[in-house]
Amino acid sequence: MSRYRGPRLRIIRRLGELPGLTRKQSKKILPAGEHGQQARKPSEYALRLEEKQKIRYNYGLSEKQLLKNVKAAKKVQGSTGLVLLQILEMRLDNTLFRLGLAPTIPAARQLINHKHILVNDQIVSICSYQCKPGDKLSIKSKSSSNKVIKKYSESPSLVNLPSHLEIDKNKLTAKVNGVVERNWVGLELNELLVVEYYSRK
Repeated sequence: MSRYRGPRLRIIRRLGELPGLTRKQSKKILPAGEHGQQARKPSEYALRLEEKQKIRYNYGLSEKQLLKNVKAAKKVQGSTGLVLLQILEMRLDNTLFRLGLAPTIPAARQLINHKHILVNDQIVSICSYQCKPGDKLSIKSKSSSNKVIKKYSESPSLVNLPSHLEIDKNKLTAKVNGVVERNWVGLELNELLVVEYYSRK
């Protein structure tokens, strides 16, 4: 299944708040659809699936991309769930979003695809680029989106700036100082259920 392009509020009503997907807030509490009103105890599979879907929709990944990241996380020593979240949080599109240079991850992805973003003074147009400690991010000097990015950076961000990032809002430059810690991940979920979901497939 490719990247989701449908109604975002419907997803938020079903899965809860996803700051990376949209800034909009739904006034309705119950999930969308005629079956959303029926209160049922979810099965263990349903719980694992829901946590997996939260990650997919928040970070804007296809099923294939998420599976690839889970396999990469399993190869690294340490907690697979934590490593998976670190891989996803250190993506370039998510880093721009966490810096407040874009209101959502899809908006950050558009800036990257249109070649407005420099990493260590080199244009990077790959959204899944893994930022590393020491990387310096900046906006292309003759970029037509400078005004838009400045406007984004001045508007209040949904999430606080994580400790591993620093930004100069006047020059629109930023630096990655380290790897994100678990308490700075802006998404409420149980990553162990995601690992369980893929281990049982």
